[in-house]
Amino acid sequence: MELWILLVGFLGLVYALYLFWSVTKMQPGSARMQEIAASIHEGAMTYLRRQYLSLLVFMAIVFIAILAFIGLPIALAYLSGGLFSMLAGYIGMSAATRANVRTAHAASTYNQGKSLGTAFKGGAVMGMSIASLGIIGLGLIWFLIPDLKTKALVVSGFSMGASSIALFARVG
Repeated sequence: MELWILLVGFLGLVYALYLFWSVTKMQPGSARMQEIAASIHEGAMTYLRRQYLSLLVFMAIVFIAILAFIGLPIALAYLSGGLFSMLAGYIGMSAATRANVRTAHAASTYNQGKSLGTAFKGGAVMGMSIASLGIIGLGLIWFLIPDLKTKALVVSGFSMGASSIALFARVG
């Protein structure tokens, strides 16, 4: 059963990468649009890297506290959940900033349906990434840990790690 969970998670990631690829293959617009989009992408990714550096410090402090007061398995799960959430955020931001210019180009050149399709594909990359990475993380926990009580505690640590990163990403 656990292997099916992992397979579903990996299939979701493959689909997210397919969506990402399909967005990047769309027409990016004029040279001026591409220039502006490159600046937006660079700024967004720089901001995200800076935010993630700060979050790594926070995660290290929480990791040490969990390690000292609760235990290694939960501390590692917290760290894993946070790193999976960061990876999903990085993939999502990269896709969103690439989809923006293609959505604008589709809206100005084609029709509303084409532009909405482009926007939804760009946004779906983030949704599929976070869901798939969450499924993979939880599946690995379920697969690797034999004791049900320990599984429940470790799942809580993983969820706390993912949620703390999501909170900071939302609040900034």
